[in-house]
Amino acid sequence: MINTYQGKVCVITGAASGIGRALALDLAGKGALLALSDVNEAGLDETKRLIGADASNRVRVDRLDVADADAVKAYAASVKETYGDAHMVMNVAGLTRMGSFEETDLDAFEQVIDVNFWGVVRMSKAFLPQLVMTKGTLVNISSIFGVIGFRGQTHYCASKFAVRGFSETLASELEDKGVSVVSVHPGGVDTNIVNNATIDQLPEEVASKEEVADRFKENAITTPAEAARIILDGAAKGKRRVMIGRDAKLISFVQRVLPQSYNKLLAMFFPQSAADTSKDKRAAAT
Repeated sequence: MINTYQGKVCVITGAASGIGRALALDLAGKGALLALSDVNEAGLDETKRLIGADASNRVRVDRLDVADADAVKAYAASVKETYGDAHMVMNVAGLTRMGSFEETDLDAFEQVIDVNFWGVVRMSKAFLPQLVMTKGTLVNISSIFGVIGFRGQTHYCASKFAVRGFSETLASELEDKGVSVVSVHPGGVDTNIVNNATIDQLPEEVASKEEVADRFKENAITTPAEAARIILDGAAKGKRRVMIGRDAKLISFVQRVLPQSYNKLLAMFFPQSAADTSKDKRAAAT
């Protein structure tokens, strides 16, 4: 089997943990040249350590906030100076919050959109000239919540629906230039996204953020390593949409069959992470 990624310049945001780290480890094993970034510098250092000293000359790590437009532009230029034009850009960085739209401040909503959507747009714009030169691949992480709406996740769903729409449209625009665009929709993947989430409003039926995280973990049926394998396989095959996990495939199917009532059916099989809420139950993330 041909190694598609040997010697290719692969850029990964959100590489300090979860899917981003798993992608970095997988690609390092395939001999790729890696440009890894995150706001979590300690996590980045750990990713580099896990990759190992043997591959350290093929890895650069940088603290990067994808909400900083100027920093993203400078980063694209710096990566090109180090490695040459990028062959693959993987926009993994993201965050979530919990709380109903009614009880969530607008600045919190804007923060999620700024990172999850505008971060993808900024990175895509900054690296697009390089991808055109290499006829490369742009991989944007959406979510199964980019396919369905979910209570308590208006900001997250809005951001991930936007990533999906952006990616699918861009795929059509760039097809003639030889650039592939992949929209990735993970279901429950065992990452720290809930542990790192800010809780603006707890679901009424849970007492703590830890309980929410425990519920998520129980339903996170896919490992980051398996998610990375599926993403890289899909990208290598030129797929425009990649679903990760049996749960994501089931949910997507139900949404297509029952576009107006899927939420009622899915509630029977998947516990709501943010169901009916009360104003007096709040927690601050640490």
